[in-house]
Amino acid sequence: MLDLMFSVSGDTIPADHGYFLHSALSELLPFHHDDKQRGLTGVHPISGTLCGGRKLAITDRSRLIIRVARDRVADYLELCEKRLEIGDSSILVGVPSSRSLVPAAALWSRLVTIKGFTSPPEFLDAAQRQIADLGIEGKARLLFRKGVSSKEGKTDNLAKSPFVKRTLNIKGREVVGFSLVVDELTADESLHLQIRGLGGRRSMGCGIFLPAL
Repeated sequence: MLDLMFSVSGDTIPADHGYFLHSALSELLPFHHDDKQRGLTGVHPISGTLCGGRKLAITDRSRLIIRVARDRVADYLELCEKRLEIGDSSILVGVPSSRSLVPAAALWSRLVTIKGFTSPPEFLDAAQRQIADLGIEGKARLLFRKGVSSKEGKTDNLAKSPFVKRTLNIKGREVVGFSLVVDELTADESLHLQIRGLGGRRSMGCGIFLPAL
């Protein structure tokens, strides 16, 4: 498995764009909409600069990154030079490069969602169980918030939750999740977690892990 990284150009997109991006990819590549055909393929959130109004400005460093099996790369090359409609905005997809997955003792995911678990203690327990089910002995922890509010999506008042809690909007319904770090990983465990991910909605940017900085 590897990360297929497409350059993108455009103006701004919604900061909470996971569902919009999933829909746009599914429209151009119908197999992407089907869980079985998509398999373990995941889609990273598009990077950019927060610019207010819950918008993300596309920059020269912005990328559409798809985590995909090496034998499925050709399926996604059709995205080259295509325009994706992301909510009320659009981006033009350029030529991709690729990068291999790199093991790290600690991995971080911007947003993990686990159905039925929205309070910090219950969510953390559920995440740890899923990690154990993958045969991984790493330790999960939530990230503490640094500020009171977020430009990306709704968050709890800091007095109610000290952790980074994010939402994913799907057709007007808000799905709640948390940023998560998994520590004490062996090299094999690290690669396994990056391949398998955690929780649901990987095609909407959730449960995708990167080496923690």
